[in-house]
Amino acid sequence: MERVLPSASVIVCAYSDDRTRQLCAALDSASDQVRPPPEVIAVIDHNSDLQSFIAAAFPHVKTIANTGRRGLSGARNTGVHQATGEVIAFLDDDAIAEPQWLSRMLSHYADPAVMGVGGGVVPIWPEQRPRWLPEEFNWVVGCSYKGQPEQVSQVRNPIGCNMSFRRILFDRVGGFREDIGRQGSDASGCEETEFSIRARQAFPQSFILYDPTAKVRHQVTPERTKWAYFRKRCLAEGRSKTLVVENVGAHAGLAAERRYVTRVLPAGILRGLRELVLKFDPWGLARAGGIVAGLGYTAYGYFGAKLRSRWS
Repeated sequence: MERVLPSASVIVCAYSDDRTRQLCAALDSASDQVRPPPEVIAVIDHNSDLQSFIAAAFPHVKTIANTGRRGLSGARNTGVHQATGEVIAFLDDDAIAEPQWLSRMLSHYADPAVMGVGGGVVPIWPEQRPRWLPEEFNWVVGCSYKGQPEQVSQVRNPIGCNMSFRRILFDRVGGFREDIGRQGSDASGCEETEFSIRARQAFPQSFILYDPTAKVRHQVTPERTKWAYFRKRCLAEGRSKTLVVENVGAHAGLAAERRYVTRVLPAGILRGLRELVLKFDPWGLARAGGIVAGLGYTAYGYFGAKLRSRWS
């Protein structure tokens, strides 16, 4: 007997005309699932021309305007208010879902203790992967990174461009905080982290799963392969973490980061140095240096924001 999966609404948020082609690919992939969702919602963030275009090009998609605060969190909350599914899945406008993406995530909701499921995010590089970029910092371009589980495992929070939650969580704990997260082209984030921690605090017997086989492919723009963006994104991540900690506390807000900093990053530095010595790969040294710099930028963003908050 075939297992009955919960109903799902897929939400795709967008704001920029520059990413119209990617948005169309994302909406096509969300609709063309092995188990097509009953509802795909495109939330357009304060861009009436883009909203009109998508509404005409995708009549089967519910296309709506962001009625919340400008930015990704407000757009996601608008989509949640309009969604009717038992599970709300989120796909970025520059991501392409694999055909079995949704069914793989939904299968885990057979366990009533599962309150959220995220999946793997594979980068699509514009040309080739930057040789200096350490795999531990793939999160800078919104993708799965070294140090994440390689099989289905419990995690604190999913990656924002590929995640899902039970609808009841939003009804009980509210939506994403609209003072956290990306607005326009800035590099902020962590709204899914803060929401996941808040949900876990409200439902302590429940958990979030990461299934690396529930894959999406994330299109990386040329700009995001540059060192300037790497620095900008790390600084913004540090600043965003201060807002998370202010709301949920340092113990919960930095629990995953402690393991990442004390175990994952040192192992990455050593690997880069071994590649330099044993394989005569000078880029190994560059990747080791990238880990040190990325950690430094992120820490600077975090502690700098904390100091500014104290003195303001």
